[in-house]
Amino acid sequence: MTEITEREQRRSEQLPLQFTHDSARGRDDLLVSERLAAAVAIVDDWPAWPAPVVILAGPVGSGKSHLAHIWRERAGATEIHPLAGSDASKIAAAGPVLFEDAERQGFDETELFHVINAVRQHGHTLLMTSRLWPMSWPVVLPDLKSRLKAATVVEIGEPDEELLAQVIVKLFADRQLYIDDKIVGYIVTRMERSLGAAQTIVDRLDRLALARGTRITRPLAAEVLNDVGNAGGSE
Repeated sequence: MTEITEREQRRSEQLPLQFTHDSARGRDDLLVSERLAAAVAIVDDWPAWPAPVVILAGPVGSGKSHLAHIWRERAGATEIHPLAGSDASKIAAAGPVLFEDAERQGFDETELFHVINAVRQHGHTLLMTSRLWPMSWPVVLPDLKSRLKAATVVEIGEPDEELLAQVIVKLFADRQLYIDDKIVGYIVTRMERSLGAAQTIVDRLDRLALARGTRITRPLAAEVLNDVGNAGGSE
């Protein structure tokens, strides 16, 4: 009988990975910190926006998608991707619209210009999310540049350790699991500062503990942090 290798052991531990867990994404589930306050305020203030176009700008895992989801539900907005030949501007003429990850997805400059004109003309609103401020987007069309300059841009900073700790506790609570504060502190001081990283770490810890039939311990957390760090470094 051959000895089970570490790789084979880890493969067997991945069995529960077929099960997924969806965290709550409603307004009441949002943990508001100082770096998120301005973005939350603009979402809560809809439809009394200072401009018909609002852009939430922040790093990966900063909470942009959560806020966009809240706003989309509240405003009854339709998601669009302004490409040439799309119906994005027609949709924008009919009601509020959402365009996520603008600089990553890319867009047709003329179509986005028409989208912005449509929401302005018909009294609707457009929410966009981006990792970068719009002045960093590679926009050539002068009219679009002018429209983007007139938009309200709200910056979201990286989450601090206090917020990350709250998020981790909440994510475990969503799973009806308790985690020791010392383990939370251990994780927070060693993880990437993003809400996406918190989600990944909690998810892997939960599943690995389930696979091994053990509680969540500091060594288990160290193992997951190491795995997540190695995975991130290989991308």
